[in-house]
Amino acid sequence: MRLRIHRGTREIGGTCVELECEGARILLDLGLPLNEPDLSVARLPDVVGLESGSADLLAIVLSHGHRDHWGLVPKANSAIPVVMGTAAEAVLGAAAAFIPGGVALKASQYLVSDKTLTIGPFKITPHIVDHSGFDAYALEVEGGAKRLFYSGDLRAHGRKGGLFERLVRNPPREIDVMLMEGSSLGRLAIDQAFPSEKDLEQQFLDRFNRTSGIALVACSAQNIDRVVTVYRAAKRAGRTLLVDAYAAEVLSATGYDTIPKPEHGWSNIAVHIPQAQRIQLVRSGIASLVDRYREFRVWPEQIRDNASQLVMLFRGWMMRDLERADALSGARVIWSQWDGYLADGAGARLKNECETRNIPFETIHTSGHASVPDLKRLAAAIAPGRLIPIHTFGREAFPGLFDNVMLAEDGEWIDL
Repeated sequence: MRLRIHRGTREIGGTCVELECEGARILLDLGLPLNEPDLSVARLPDVVGLESGSADLLAIVLSHGHRDHWGLVPKANSAIPVVMGTAAEAVLGAAAAFIPGGVALKASQYLVSDKTLTIGPFKITPHIVDHSGFDAYALEVEGGAKRLFYSGDLRAHGRKGGLFERLVRNPPREIDVMLMEGSSLGRLAIDQAFPSEKDLEQQFLDRFNRTSGIALVACSAQNIDRVVTVYRAAKRAGRTLLVDAYAAEVLSATGYDTIPKPEHGWSNIAVHIPQAQRIQLVRSGIASLVDRYREFRVWPEQIRDNASQLVMLFRGWMMRDLERADALSGARVIWSQWDGYLADGAGARLKNECETRNIPFETIHTSGHASVPDLKRLAAAIAPGRLIPIHTFGREAFPGLFDNVMLAEDGEWIDL
């Protein structure tokens, strides 16, 4: 077996790894590069048959549902089978109608944690991991008597941190090459740890208790861990979490009874449909989907009258609805995403609007990626013959932190 990293040896995003064994090939991820956000002009990696199709290109295996790991799949030949987690497929499908460039990918086979999947000469064993992307997997691949471990994106400080500890306690054995993400290198001191989702829950609780009006939390509805964190803090503060139709559909799509969602059996969660979203649903011919939330619907005048008892999952364009409802008195905005998004675009506009309106604005967030100390624990537990950095801007730091490091280059074939 041999491998080729098409993108990722010197950058975060656009991840794509090609594996070849006995004349057959598979791809691990096919992501949209962060510096090429326009799918129409983004280029496919130089993989034979990716655009035209090829009998020996057997599958595209997606580690999770973040666009920098799947975003180029719509440009690939549709005959190439896609493999991913069931819940990841469902979440992407639920989100597709609501977000620009949304795509409902369809898998031909599904990843099930610890269950080996055979594709030609490749035996793939997924290991479910803790990540800000729901239904995320590290991938163990065996082929030609060689073994590769691809970390995908993972962390130890989320609401499912026990999955990381389980992986460290019972790691895959006899790994020849480990491809390990290093997103945190350069973003965090090598001896520091990120705050946990439990830490964030306490911070949110404190801010909700100190807010006289509605608390507006700007986070991704697809960051299910974060939504759970916000929900738990809201409930502890005696507040109801308001979600829009997009978030409600995503939460429902997870298929997990332990995930809060607007349905019977769950308290302190309700649905508000902003005007722009109502128009979008009608234009898309899917307005009827909100009928299932009729019992849990909150109307603008109810937001105004009950603002001090509400937390809303929020995006900047929703400010107009709250202004029309006269519901912004005493409001607070909490940004719960990467701070880099505040530099320009919608994030910068939201921050400026809050400043103009004298609405308090602050960030409460933690990374979806492992800290360096946790990466060191993982690397030591797996003890690969070679460790290759991927999904990182900090590859130069790897040799000083980990054993058996090999620095690869994009496009370079490497024999296992």
